[in-house]
Amino acid sequence: MSLKYVMEVYELMDSLNVTGEDVKEFLWKVNGDSQVEVKTVEGDEGSTDFVKITIPGEKGKLKGGNAPTLGIIGRLGGIGARPELKGFVSDGDGALSCISAAAKLLDMQNKGDILNGDIILTTHICPTAPTLPHDPVPFMNSPVDILTMNKHEVAKEMDGILSIDTTKGNMITNHRGFALTPTIKEGYILKVSDDLLHIYTQSAGILPVTMPITTQDITPYGNGVYHVNSILQPAVATSSPVVGIAITTETAVAGCGTGATHLIDVEQAVRFVIEVAKLFGENKCSFYDKKEFAHLESLYGKMTQLQTPGKKEVIK
Repeated sequence: MSLKYVMEVYELMDSLNVTGEDVKEFLWKVNGDSQVEVKTVEGDEGSTDFVKITIPGEKGKLKGGNAPTLGIIGRLGGIGARPELKGFVSDGDGALSCISAAAKLLDMQNKGDILNGDIILTTHICPTAPTLPHDPVPFMNSPVDILTMNKHEVAKEMDGILSIDTTKGNMITNHRGFALTPTIKEGYILKVSDDLLHIYTQSAGILPVTMPITTQDITPYGNGVYHVNSILQPAVATSSPVVGIAITTETAVAGCGTGATHLIDVEQAVRFVIEVAKLFGENKCSFYDKKEFAHLESLYGKMTQLQTPGKKEVIK
């Protein structure tokens, strides 16, 4: 049951003093063969610890196989906003989900359930992140910029990426639980994956909930346009398909809000990404239609300009 690990990881992370090394030690206790890397990176407003967990599959590339590699990224600004606010913030759900999923996958290996493909999970741990004004509710900011995050969280080995992010600070998706975004690939907003919708219904036991995405949301931060949040920022740094797993609420909740993490909702997202991981490595879960994507590009050309900062023209 992944809820066990969600609860344990939450208690670990709900601390002023938690570090990436603490997370590494926790995962080693789950599975002594865990491949966990921690790197502390300094930014303009402090530092954060990037954590990367690599879980080899039976037929994954790490063992010479050709099974596809799934990337699971826990997106966030920080898990805490101390000293301004005390406690674990809503924005930390991405990291909580990512590390909990890693723990459950490592525990599955202990019990003999080794998946087909490799899994790479990345996130970062910062209990003292700054906040940022945003409408309708404040965002969490980060000690490091988005380019630095993508550098440490998006690996070239990832053939498909699930980006988990708290997405409560809006009035667009009014559902408590989690929602799927359309697939984003090289500047295109593609249809929502039928395979992922099916997995949603099977794991959550309810009709699938989706989150609308705009062109602005898939462009890089820092270009002066509105973004619902950073859930799809990994898409600007890869040619692989990216799908957002948005942890949502019925009302607009600030990313820097404390006491706003619903462990059952996080556990739902964790179970979902684990089910995707099982099927993705067996080539039984596609994020997009490859033939249709090639047809789109033949009709309309590349859209990779949307993965760049854009033209720096002065608007009069």
